[in-house]
Amino acid sequence: MTEPCFGVLLAGGLARRMGGGDKALRAIGGKPILARVIAALQPQCAGLVLNANGDPARLAEFGLPVVADDVPGFKGPLAGILVGLDWIAAHRPDVAFVVSAPTDTPFLPRDLVARLRDARAQKGAEIAVASSGGGTHPVIALWPVGIRQDLRHALVEEDLRKIDGFTARYRVAYADWPVAPYDPFFNANEPGDLAAAEAIAAKQE
Repeated sequence: MTEPCFGVLLAGGLARRMGGGDKALRAIGGKPILARVIAALQPQCAGLVLNANGDPARLAEFGLPVVADDVPGFKGPLAGILVGLDWIAAHRPDVAFVVSAPTDTPFLPRDLVARLRDARAQKGAEIAVASSGGGTHPVIALWPVGIRQDLRHALVEEDLRKIDGFTARYRVAYADWPVAPYDPFFNANEPGDLAAAEAIAAKQE
């Protein structure tokens, strides 16, 4: 029997390149990017938790628990992953693994969790990371819940902010996806990316 996996959706960023606001709420193909991320990951996970800072009421329509960073200072996605791990440890102690994904990636693969699990098992690794087109996507990864104390120490005591800096301390496996007809890890960072995403979404319909 496969152990349950929970999803941590990361919407805690400042979206400076998008001009501020919530990237996750920008619409692509008539749907908020966050709705697309939820639709991709919900069938693959035992549940989802959303990391977002600010007023959680703006995200209430999505029906997910919302948790804000609890590490002082804006420390990026690692802080969101940490608070997600802590929430899952408190509310779902039966869950041993978490998949993290940013909420600006509208085309996540439907086999993300399965392939990350397989890569981790085949390599005897502790963490599995997604890759495509010769590049890695460390924010899209499979994490054991049991690393949360080490992660908190790295963030609070060492002020470590780069995901690669943290994962370098562990055995890491990579699961690779093709980038044709499109990169499944395409992320909408800038206003121009929204037009590219609309073109991809139109071909999917």
